[in-house]
Amino acid sequence: MTTANQGDIVVGVDHSAISAAALRWAVSEAAVSGRQVVALRAWTFEPIYDLGAAVAGTPQTVADRERQQLEEVVGEVRAEHPDVAVRAELVEHSPAVALEEASKTASMLVLGSHGHNRLLKLLVGSVAEHCLREASCPVVVIPARTVPQPEKDAAPEPEPAVGYYPGPLL
Repeated sequence: MTTANQGDIVVGVDHSAISAAALRWAVSEAAVSGRQVVALRAWTFEPIYDLGAAVAGTPQTVADRERQQLEEVVGEVRAEHPDVAVRAELVEHSPAVALEEASKTASMLVLGSHGHNRLLKLLVGSVAEHCLREASCPVVVIPARTVPQPEKDAAPEPEPAVGYYPGPLL
């Protein structure tokens, strides 16, 4: 399982922007408290549930893809806070169980409120909910509304019509 040391801040990192925000929050907390951060990404090879795993073909291909994505996120955050120790860790297990296990030695568990698979969340419950019930340390949940939506998703505001006054309703 994870190799989190006593007192580390463990962050669940997946494919979502909210998990990157959770990692940034944890690194900011670690900068103040002097702790280290473990960016934990759990993965499984389940082609039935994960189209990416089905397309990838092999567990090793999936593991390589997951490690690359984790290293990219961790690298961006390390560049923003070079004075904080951040360790990337990849674990082959379900996210809920991996984070619950990591919480046994962590000082804090930091999660985003929503992950990358909302359909699965509806079917089996969220990782954050599981960790709130089962973790052995305090859990911080970063709300999704704290992450700005991409500009492409934002519809432009329509320009108000200048000098137009509707007539009376008859």
